[in-house]
Amino acid sequence: MATHEVQPLRAAPARGLRRWRWSNASLLARVFLVNAVIWVVAIAVIAWTPVTVHRVATPQELLVLAVGLVLMLAVDLVLLRRVLAPLRRLVTLMGAVKPDQPGRRADFTGGGPEVDALAEALNSMLDRLEDERRESGRRALLAQESERARIARELHDEVGQTLTAVALRAERAAGHPDTQSVALSEISESVLHSLEDVHRIGRRLRPEALEDLGLVNALIALSSRVGSQADLPVDRDLDGHLPPLSPEAELVIYRVAQEALTNALRHAEATRLCLALHQTEGRVVLTVSDNGRGLDGRRPERGLRGMRERAMLIEAELEVSSAPGQGTEIRLSVPVRP
Repeated sequence: MATHEVQPLRAAPARGLRRWRWSNASLLARVFLVNAVIWVVAIAVIAWTPVTVHRVATPQELLVLAVGLVLMLAVDLVLLRRVLAPLRRLVTLMGAVKPDQPGRRADFTGGGPEVDALAEALNSMLDRLEDERRESGRRALLAQESERARIARELHDEVGQTLTAVALRAERAAGHPDTQSVALSEISESVLHSLEDVHRIGRRLRPEALEDLGLVNALIALSSRVGSQADLPVDRDLDGHLPPLSPEAELVIYRVAQEALTNALRHAEATRLCLALHQTEGRVVLTVSDNGRGLDGRRPERGLRGMRERAMLIEAELEVSSAPGQGTEIRLSVPVRP
């Protein structure tokens, strides 16, 4: 019959009785221990040295107390500087991080749980910022290439074909002098049509009304054009007395309004749109709302993300509120800077 040796049971060491280490102590515990040591040493010196203080201290006794206090504060300062050194290094690293030099990370050991948690949070934040910057750069590059491809396609399909037809018509007219007057008239109409196409493409790149007429009139023209294209009423409530805004802020307001109206026409199935622009509490607020289906997943997230990125460029705030079947409201709040 096999026998089994019975091993004596050993109590597992309690978690609270593990060996205490200075490197595992929290910052609060370190500061408390440093101050406690200073006070214990001070009390021991007073108790075991022939130092006496009368009820009314004499000048010599005050001098001794002052020297002792200065020594205590000096030792306390030196010890606290060593305790808080990891925090100072962490602050130095945070100030040295540059967006154009990615990859720098905090690596602190022995600073205590709080410093380790701060370093980990800083590294996580730097990871998110660098990832977002790379993603933003990628999206910006894709948007630029997409816009260039669209412009090239429109120039080739519309302006290029029209000019090719003009060239062929001019060659044919050169061989038939009797029909030159009719040919020249057709060529003139084709050239004017090509100029209109070029102007239309240019307006998409940079709205002329914004430069020539100002922000409010440009929004009026935009809402009128959108309403006529979709045969949909656009209610306007625009404040004509706005504070001066930078060209960048005006362009962002115009583009956000354009994107919001376009998204509402394409995806909201709305019967009415509202465009408002007001000044309130040192900010210029743009509001675009509709009575459509709301954000039900059909509207492209790329459009909303583009509006948020534009708002970030001028330190504005973009809020999107929606409910299924109750429409959508997009609110852009732009700070007014002197």
